[in-house]
Amino acid sequence: MINMIPVTSSNIEAVGYNEQNEILYVRFKGGKSYSYERVPLCTYDEFMTAESIGKFFNQFIKNQYVTRVESL
Repeated sequence: MINMIPVTSSNIEAVGYNEQNEILYVRFKGGKSYSYERVPLCTYDEFMTAESIGKFFNQFIKNQYVTRVESL
């Protein structure tokens, strides 16, 4: 089970990261969850410290990595 960290965002509810496998998990406020493969740790760190989680997601993660629907 991945540890999901709540974030402050109008669209994203929580984020998790599996460092060993470089998989980013994102749960949206609508209830859907996705995983993003081969996301480097530095990108995850930047994502979690971004001034706007949503803007960072849209600019640097969405449509940039292999994406899978998850049931978290």
